Amino acid sequence: MRIGKAIRRERIFNRDTKRTIIVPLDHGISIGPVHGLVDLRETVNSVAEGGANAVLMHKGLVRCGHRTSGKDIGLILHLSASTDVSPYPNAKTLVSSVREALKQGADAISVHINLGDETERHMLKEVGEAAEEAADWGMPLLAMVYGRGPKIKDGFAPDVVAHCARVGQELGADIIKVVYTGDPDSFAKVVESCCVPVVIAGGPKLDSDRDLLTIVHDSIAAGGSGLSVGRNIFQHENPAALCRALAGIVHDGRTVDEGMEILRGADR
Repeated sequence: MRIGKAIRRERIFNRDTKRTIIVPLDHGISIGPVHGLVDLRETVNSVAEGGANAVLMHKGLVRCGHRTSGKDIGLILHLSASTDVSPYPNAKTLVSSVREALKQGADAISVHINLGDETERHMLKEVGEAAEEAADWGMPLLAMVYGRGPKIKDGFAPDVVAHCARVGQELGADIIKVVYTGDPDSFAKVVESCCVPVVIAGGPKLDSDRDLLTIVHDSIAAGGSGLSVGRNIFQHENPAALCRALAGIVHDGRTVDEGMEILRGADR
C-alpha cells in the first residue's frame, strides 16, 4: 500500500486493533433529513465522543458536520448517490470525485454498487475509474457492495455476499462493506475470500440493541474488521453510549453482555 493510503487509513482505523467503527451519515440524499441527520454537528460530536473512528457523508455536509472542537474523528467522503423517490433507487451514480475529497480534507472515499441492478454495468465502470483515481492520489477506497436486483432472491445469502465482497476487492477497494450473512461460519467464508478488511452494514433499524451488539460481536469473531452502521447508531436515543458499547466489543474484546452493561450504565 502506498504511504499516502497507509497514513490516511490510520485516521479511520484503530492503530492497535486494525479495526474500525464507521458511522455513515449519507442517508439524507436517499431518504431526506430524518431523525439523527437534522443537526449533523450534534450527531458527529456524539459518535466521536463515544469512540467511533470515522463518519461518512456527502460533500455538502462536511461544512455542517465537521467542527473545530471536541474529539477528533476520521472523515470519509461518499461519492455515490440516488434517491428513494426515483423510479430507479438502486441505480447509484457518482456525484463527487477524489479531488473533491482531497479539497474537503477527507481521509478516505466511499462508493456504492448494487450488484444485479439493471444499471450494474454503469456502477462498475464508475467505481473502477474512482479506484484508479484513488490509487493515483493515495486515497483509501471503501466499497459498499450489495446484492439487489431481479435475479437476486436473497441479498443476505452467503454466496451472494461473498460475490459482492469479491467484486469490491477485484475493482481495487481497500475496505469492503457488505451485509452480515447471519452467522459466524458463513461470514468467515466471506472474509476468507478477501485480502482487504471487511466491515458489516447495519441494514434496516434493528429491534434491539442486543441484536446489533450480537451481529457485531459475531462478525468480529468470524474475522471481520468492524462495522459501518448508520441509522442503528445515529437514530439511537444515546449514540455516544452505543458507540462506547460497540468500541468495547470491536476494540477491547468485550462480550455482548459486557456491551449491554456499558449501555445500561449510561442510563443510570
